Amino acid sequence: MVIPVHDVNPVRRTPVVTYALIGVNVFVFFFMPGLSGSVAGDSTLVQTCNLHAFLEQYAAVPTELIHHQLPQLVPTGDARDGGCVLGPPGYDKSPALSVLTAMFLHGGWLHLLGNMLFLLIFGNNIEDRMGHIRFALFYVACGYAASYGFALLNADSTDPLIGASGAIAGVLGAYLVLYPKARVWVLVPFLVFLPLRLPAWLVLGFWFVLQAVYSSGEGVSEAGTVAYAAHIVGFLAGMLLAWPLKPGTPPPPEPGGLLFGRRARPRQTW
Repeated sequence: MVIPVHDVNPVRRTPVVTYALIGVNVFVFFFMPGLSGSVAGDSTLVQTCNLHAFLEQYAAVPTELIHHQLPQLVPTGDARDGGCVLGPPGYDKSPALSVLTAMFLHGGWLHLLGNMLFLLIFGNNIEDRMGHIRFALFYVACGYAASYGFALLNADSTDPLIGASGAIAGVLGAYLVLYPKARVWVLVPFLVFLPLRLPAWLVLGFWFVLQAVYSSGEGVSEAGTVAYAAHIVGFLAGMLLAWPLKPGTPPPPEPGGLLFGRRARPRQTW
């Protein structure tokens, strides 16, 4: 797996929606019950039960999305006799709205930071090309496509679906369509982390192939813990939605020399 750290593709305006999405995701993460203990490795049973109850209420559950029925018993957040107490849900949950809330929930630091890194690097250019409002709508649309696409493939699953990965996969798909020749600085793990500048089509194409391989269950021990199919659907939705913008998208500037950071960006007027 390559780790992107920077793209050589300047923008014309401040990506306020991208920054806002990152801010909201980080803010929500700090207020998710039970995660503070899990990060430190000392979660109590009560914290774990609180987290399960929270996710049951605000995460997207595939079987609820498809059948539009809530379970009769859900975790209440209480613990008893070494387990979590179940009871009738004390809330009125909208499965469709849960897709939106689930986009801002993450299961751990690595989950959060990985998603935010990809959004920061690739989201600014897509927002710059689409405009703030259209980008926000595009982001949400890709997230919904990813969640419902996964739910259709796993209609009987009761595992909560959380994370911004599906929406961000749509951003990656749009980037591949609009800026396939843009150069992306990545770290490649080979004994040490080697910095390389690669074309976006290679970086994002390799990422998509990995998701397809992992979705099939190859190369991972527990494919069910990550919704790789949602990544694939979100990516394809992003490509489809961005395709009409391709003819009017100017190509990224050609980088000069093997430079890094701001020096890698040639001067350009807008």
